[in-house]
Amino acid sequence: MNINATLFLQAIVFAILVWFTMRYIWPPVMKALDERAQKIADGLAAADKAKSELANANKKVDEQLALTRNETTKLLADAEKRAAAIVAAAAGQAQEKAAKIVADAQAEADASSVRAREVLREQVAALAVKGAEQILQREVNASVHAELLGRLKTEL
Repeated sequence: MNINATLFLQAIVFAILVWFTMRYIWPPVMKALDERAQKIADGLAAADKAKSELANANKKVDEQLALTRNETTKLLADAEKRAAAIVAAAAGQAQEKAAKIVADAQAEADASSVRAREVLREQVAALAVKGAEQILQREVNASVHAELLGRLKTEL
């Protein structure tokens, strides 16, 4: 064979190979490549969407955290105010009780003082009557002289 015929025959075989490849092999390969490209594009779009959703979710979480912090701060302030009010009320009640105890003690001391004075007056009156008896050398009747003894008690 001649080189020209070989070259020509090789060109025809090459053309048949190109036609066969273009007809039967190239479409499935291109279809697979297009599907792969579409999957990659879908994956990137989903990643971008997820990224934006994550950013939105982070914003919402930050807003909720800020709102919760504010509410917590308000609740703590209210609790502190209530605690202060309870402490003030308890202090007021304690002061009232202390004042009542002091007043009761003062009243009891005054009553005790009055009782002691009455007892002392009666003892002084009895001593005065006894002294007068001894001076007069006779007995003084308490029932007869009750008015006199009463005036004597009040003077003492």
